[in-house]
Amino acid sequence: MEYQQDKTFDKQNFTTTPVTKGEYENCVFKNCEFSNADLTDVKFIDCKFIACNLSLARLLRTTFRDVTFKDCKMLGLHFDKCNEFGLSVSFDTCNLSHSSFYKTKIKKTIFKNAQMHEVDFTECDLTATVFDNCDLLNAKFENTLLQKTDLRSAFNYTINPESNKIKKARFSLSGVAGLLDKYDIEIER
Repeated sequence: MEYQQDKTFDKQNFTTTPVTKGEYENCVFKNCEFSNADLTDVKFIDCKFIACNLSLARLLRTTFRDVTFKDCKMLGLHFDKCNEFGLSVSFDTCNLSHSSFYKTKIKKTIFKNAQMHEVDFTECDLTATVFDNCDLLNAKFENTLLQKTDLRSAFNYTINPESNKIKKARFSLSGVAGLLDKYDIEIER
């Protein structure tokens, strides 16, 4: 297992040259290609991913501790397969469509300007999470903890208040319609 610290990886293609198994601490990955890469058992601590493509990367027991993703393409990722100990991530202007956070505990996570079509948040703990200007079209919320979650600027979501815990969650008036979808009623503006 290799240990890398304080390094910047720029324009690396990890689909042709696999990621070296080990621990990466305080590293920056810029414009790197990780699509379909195997990140099994790799540890990323205090790392930044900027303008990377991680779509369909394998995340079996992958550690993401205090990791930031900015301007990344992250389609179909299974965060539910990651090492759950210390899982701490934030996303800014990323496309996370078709990804899964099934049963993950990601309290206080920041999702900013993210496209999150058909993301699975079933049984996820999203307590005090912020969805800032996020498109949650067809995202799945079932038995999800959304207590104190901020969805005021999120849009296109459908959340059933009867099958999710939404106490003290914050919504905008225009977004409240997403809480009533199950009733198949028409709301006029």
